[in-house]
Formats: sequence, structure tokens, C-alpha cells
Amino acid sequence: MQSGDEWVKRDAAVVWHGFTQMAAYLDNSPLVVERAEGRELIDVDGKRYFDAISSLWVTTLGHRVPELDEAVVSQLGRVAHSTMLGNGNRVVIELAEALADRVPVDGAHVLFASDGAAAVEQALKIAFQYWVNLGVSGRTTYLALGGAYHGDTVGSLSLGAGGFGTDLFDPLRFPVLRGPGYDDPHWADGVIELVWAHASSLAAVVMEPLVQGAAGMHMTTPDDVARVAAAVQEAGVLLVCDEVATGFGRTGTLFAVEQCGVRPDLLVLGKGITGGYLPMSATVASQRVFDAFLGDDLGPRTLYHGHSYGGNALAAAVALRHLQLIDEWDVLANVRARSSQLRSLLAARLPGRRVRVCGLLAGIDVASGAAGRRVCAAAVARGVLLRPLGPVIVLVPPLTTTADELERVVDVLAEALAEVVEA
Repeated sequence: MQSGDEWVKRDAAVVWHGFTQMAAYLDNSPLVVERAEGRELIDVDGKRYFDAISSLWVTTLGHRVPELDEAVVSQLGRVAHSTMLGNGNRVVIELAEALADRVPVDGAHVLFASDGAAAVEQALKIAFQYWVNLGVSGRTTYLALGGAYHGDTVGSLSLGAGGFGTDLFDPLRFPVLRGPGYDDPHWADGVIELVWAHASSLAAVVMEPLVQGAAGMHMTTPDDVARVAAAVQEAGVLLVCDEVATGFGRTGTLFAVEQCGVRPDLLVLGKGITGGYLPMSATVASQRVFDAFLGDDLGPRTLYHGHSYGGNALAAAVALRHLQLIDEWDVLANVRARSSQLRSLLAARLPGRRVRVCGLLAGIDVASGAAGRRVCAAAVARGVLLRPLGPVIVLVPPLTTTADELERVVDVLAEALAEVVEA
């Protein structure tokens, strides 16, 4: 049986890891996961790690959930995939119906994709063509926020505020109107001013409601999100809410915009939609947006866009069961209880350190990106998997995390910070 070190060498010989400098890969003690149980990952050496990043924020209920496993197996007995381009699939229809009943979008219509960035691209194209289909000229600009992150395809990268080495791709990015981000206490006023000044040229305003996760867990209030949304819609501009990170219970409600009383024209979903089981995302359009694309068969109003695996049946089956389990297990109540506990634990164990919490999304500031790497490495050595965002330690535990598990995570984080004294 091969050791973890041997597996890492095999990995480095053939795999190119995203957001990873491969020349330093072997030096950073990467894990090679073999299996999982509950909320723990188990590496090839048999060591367990509590998954405090929810495997990049996607694993909501934990790993190897029997009900979700069964949903996949059951669908395998029917069909794994059939194209949604011009045809339908029973389980995909059932998922779309279930989502339409729950999303805060009027007359929801769901266009599926495979990841959050692709769903953002869909929203961009829909918003652009919406105005063309209505015969309105000049609506070609997007307003996005400072600190924004919407993915790493070229369109979604253009919406983003940069960072993560993306400045290299500036020649490929299209220009957007950039408002202030959530790190500015007056961000809402600044965005509203821009909306009214540029309304006639804006196709859409794109924002991450409540939390800008990749920016370092910058957070805002529901009231400010509501104020901006009201101004956008009053100005006659489309509102796109990117809930790839915040959707499916992460902030304590099924969708973050519910806390804001906002009903966007386009809602972007991803990450937690399948509970972390299979790649899937969605762009949900309101009835009025959808209606603008109705016209002659093969005519110019058609949205000529679609992906080979958009609306994959296996993903749809597990996503449908996942949505049901959120209700059956009262997951949202657990998120709210654990969120309150997390605030208290961080205040008690990390006095004086700047922390931010919304639902089960948390950011803890450290001195530098290098310190963040060392703190997370110290936590991993203690059996808690963490990953920094530059000088911010992020906690994104599964939504079913127990009170005892949360205490363990915060205890380990406190120990890791104490070990890396310069953090």
C-alpha cells in the first residue's frame, strides 16, 4: 500500500491544480483524500480532517449522506444524462419546479450549467440580449462592486475586481462600471449614485448579496442591499444577484436575498446546489426577462447558448433530494444556532482579533498571506482542514456541523494562531 508522500508525487506528476503554484506543490504538504465519513475527510494514510471549508464551500450536509447517495444510485437506474438542448428530462423538470417554488424570483425559469462562473456568464449574456430583444440600444455596460468575485472565466473575471493574479488578463477583460465594495461603509450610497448617473447605459447591476466571500469575507447589512436593489429596479436596470456562495442556506436563509426582501431579475446559483456531490449551477430568470426571448422559431430572439452537461440528470436528482433534506432536517435552524455559537466562540477565544460572521461564513484577519498559509497548515496538522484567502482565514463548515464540532474547529484555530505568533 502506497504512502501519502508517494501519492503526492504521483499527483504532482500528472495533475495541474487550480490556484496552485505547482513548483511549490510538494513543499506545501497537500492532502490526498481517499474517502470521507460525515463531515470528515480521510487521506490515503488514514488520517481524518474535519472539513471546515466544506470542500471549497460546496459540501452542505456532509460527505456520504445516505439519502443523497441513494438519489444518485436511483437515478443511475434510469439515465445518467440526456441533453437539455431542445429536449427535456423528467428529474430536471422536477428540480426546476422545486427551485421555482423556492427562489425569490417572480415567474422563475431555470437555465442550468455546470459551475458558478458559467452561470454568471449566462446571466451576462441574458442581460445583454434582453435589451437587444426589446429594441433598446446602448444598454451594454455592467455595474459591479469593488471587491467583487464572480468566477474565473473571461466574462465573470471582467465583473470581478481583480486579485488572485488576474491582472495579467486585463487585456482580455471588458470594462465595467466599478462601484465601492462592502469594505466601504458608504458603499450603498456610492453604488446608488452610479446607478442613477449611468442608468441609460446599464444592462445590469451585478452583486453578491450580504457577503463578498472571495474578497476576504466582507459583509454588509440587509438594509443596504435592499436600498441598492430598490434603486436599481426603480432606475429600470436589471438586477443580477450572484448567490453561488451564499445560496442554499449558507447565510441562515435558503437564499441571502430573502433577508433583504429583494427579488432580483436574475439569480445565479451554484456551489451548494447539489450538496457538494456533482457539478451543477443555474441561472434563474424572472418571467419578464424570459418573455423577452420569446419569438419565431430559430429567430433572433432565441438565446443561442447552452452547455453539453447543462441539466445533467444525476446532478439534478441529487440536487432535488438535497433541497428536500434542507427542509426535512431543519438545516436552516441549525445554521442560525451554529452561527450564533460561532460568534460567541470567536469572541471568547480570539479577543481583539477582527472577525466577521454571517451564517456559517466567517473570516478572521491575520497579518499577511504568508501567515494565513502557516496558520492553516498548523490547523491541518491538528486535523482541521482550513484554507486562507490571502491574509484572511475563512471558516465555512458544513451546514449540519454540530456544537461540539464547532468548538473543536475554533479550539484548533486558536491553537494554530498561537503557534504562528506573528499572525
